[in-house]
Amino acid sequence: MKEVTIYTDGACSGNPGPGGWAAVLLYGDHVREMAGGEEHTTNQRMELLAAIYALRALKEPCRVRLFSDSAYLVNCFRQGWHRRWRANGWRNSRQEPVQNRELWEELLRLTDVHRVDFEKVQGHAGDAWNERCDALARAATPSPGGSAGRGPSPQR
Repeated sequence: MKEVTIYTDGACSGNPGPGGWAAVLLYGDHVREMAGGEEHTTNQRMELLAAIYALRALKEPCRVRLFSDSAYLVNCFRQGWHRRWRANGWRNSRQEPVQNRELWEELLRLTDVHRVDFEKVQGHAGDAWNERCDALARAATPSPGGSAGRGPSPQR
């Protein structure tokens, strides 16, 4: 199984507001950058989309170390939130519907394909790949009345 390192980040100007996502995939000497944005979104959606698009870009099942500065993303997998959500009919601990369910379901599908270890990285703390993802996500954020690069739809 190939071993791939992925860094992801999301950005949002206002929350909700225009936002961008980005990922950097590292395999051997190969570096692949990808980014996209949406005109009206949330930071959490952008964090999830970055991971989804990065994992979708892998052409075969891989062992992945995915680094993110999003506690929302990393804690879901490290603390098993998704198992409780599924068992509770996609309701959170306050018995409210889980936000971004469709994105979580897609991400869970992708983690069934790949062996993914989620790692928390401190944002804006000098990690070069995290900083690169942040810059790409910000650049992909559509400006009001304008348009930045958009990624494909999160649905297959």
